[in-house]
Amino acid sequence: MRDPLAEPSDLIRSVSRALRVLESVGRAPRGLTVKQIARRCELTVATTYHLVRTLAYEGYVIRREDGTYIVGLEIADRYRELVSAFRGPPAVGDALRRAAIDTGYSHYLGRFVGGRIAVTASAEGARSPFLDDIAPGFDEGGHATALGKALLATLTPDQRGRYLRDYGMRPFTPTTLTTPEALEADLAAGERRGMQIEMGQFRQGLASAAVVVVADRDMERRLVLACSMPAAEMLTSARVVRAKLTAAARNVAEALSGGESATA
Repeated sequence: MRDPLAEPSDLIRSVSRALRVLESVGRAPRGLTVKQIARRCELTVATTYHLVRTLAYEGYVIRREDGTYIVGLEIADRYRELVSAFRGPPAVGDALRRAAIDTGYSHYLGRFVGGRIAVTASAEGARSPFLDDIAPGFDEGGHATALGKALLATLTPDQRGRYLRDYGMRPFTPTTLTTPEALEADLAAGERRGMQIEMGQFRQGLASAAVVVVADRDMERRLVLACSMPAAEMLTSARVVRAKLTAAARNVAEALSGGESATA
């Protein structure tokens, strides 16, 4: 939801309208006609027609034979570029894959993007249950995943409070922490443990653990590494998980610093 009070004085309305059109088409996998787009975006049909033609020319939407429009391949290209930029140098992806192969657990990198928690890279492990809703771009459930907790733990209590008020504490499972007080206690325990964890709070039967890779004063430069596994393995192997995750975090940090040096 856009905040009308935050609207810039130099807003270019044609660009804003084009983005609204693109968002509407993206939310309709079966496609939309120009009239449907106009109605959803609260625009005139004539204005919508000009915007859609421009987006189609640039490859951001495609007109089908039945006259409806769907998102174009340029969207996929921009998404791949975004994921690549967030993932960092190729060596970072290599470090993630090595960790996944070594442990059998899926590994994820996460950071704040525009003030929201997001997964920015992942590598699947053979022993971890597949989670198609934890993928680059995922930005929900920060209170219920170890990755999210590790990032939230880097904030001040006031900053955490604002984040939780803005994005809520949805109960993903019966054991999800749904009050700020419970989360504060859990984060404090994670700090003492040297690793944030959750067991069955995001998905029943699944556990995850996370540690900080980069602790930067700039909130958006902080980076954490997480891994997921069957909950039973966390119960019996927490110390091993922490040791391997910490080692993998060092490898990711070295790969990241090496890539930054190479591009300096």
